[in-house]
Amino acid sequence: MTSSRQLSTRTPARPAPGSAFLFVLSTVACVAGLLATYYFFVQTTTGQFIDESALVEAVQIHGPAGKAATQFLDWLPTISLVMAAVVVLFVTVIRRHWVEAGIAVAACIGANVATQVLKDLLPPRPDKGVLTLELNSLPSGHTTLAASAAAAVFLMASPRWRPMAGFIGGSFAIASGVSTLINQWHRPADVVAAFLLVGAFMIPAGWLILRRGSWNEWDGFGDHIGSARIWLTLPVLIGLASAGVAVYSLIRIAPSPWQESSTTNYFWAGISLIVIAGYLATVATTSLFAFAARRRDVHSR
Repeated sequence: MTSSRQLSTRTPARPAPGSAFLFVLSTVACVAGLLATYYFFVQTTTGQFIDESALVEAVQIHGPAGKAATQFLDWLPTISLVMAAVVVLFVTVIRRHWVEAGIAVAACIGANVATQVLKDLLPPRPDKGVLTLELNSLPSGHTTLAASAAAAVFLMASPRWRPMAGFIGGSFAIASGVSTLINQWHRPADVVAAFLLVGAFMIPAGWLILRRGSWNEWDGFGDHIGSARIWLTLPVLIGLASAGVAVYSLIRIAPSPWQESSTTNYFWAGISLIVIAGYLATVATTSLFAFAARRRDVHSR
């Protein structure tokens, strides 16, 4: 019985059957979403108008909120790097997951390099009759840095801590994206594009890490504070509330007998888009990894 338990404990647990297809599908969805975001918000008149209007209306609240956003963005690179470095080094040194750390760091670096490459390679914003800067600002570099650092922490966390790490990291990335809009550094689409780009790099990296074995075993949701279902419930509720804000804001400026001139409606719709996209990615990614991680065998507990 003892040898059987030892064998069960040491046997690597591969990802759940069928999860490889879901990881490929998720990666493709991120790339397709990135292309669709670029096309609609950069190449169409309607998309440019919505995106630019949200940026212009940010001036209306650029008071104390703008100062706080500026301070946060000034500290963002340091916070992101320190956060990722501490967690990755802790897990690597304590648990000796050198290969996993290398994969996570490589994906993080790849996402940030790809962001800068896209900024240079994508053509300037075409003239669609919307008063806007022609300079390409998609994707947001600050948001990519924050989201990729949070994703690296998520990948290096053990499965029972991943749901909580996903919510906290997703909130951090969303806060960075919202700050760039408040500070008028980036449009909402730039932030959403950054989320999708990070997903395209970190999801395949996560699959490689999951294949490393028994480190990716867990007992399912609810067995630990880090894997409590509240970490999935909260982003869903916040996302639904944000969707309500977006619908209300857009209805107020939609063509109708009660149509009103927008002062901050596009801005709040843009904020809602960032929040919805960020938490949708959080819930989808957490659920994907929860499905792929193997349940711990009763004999190895």
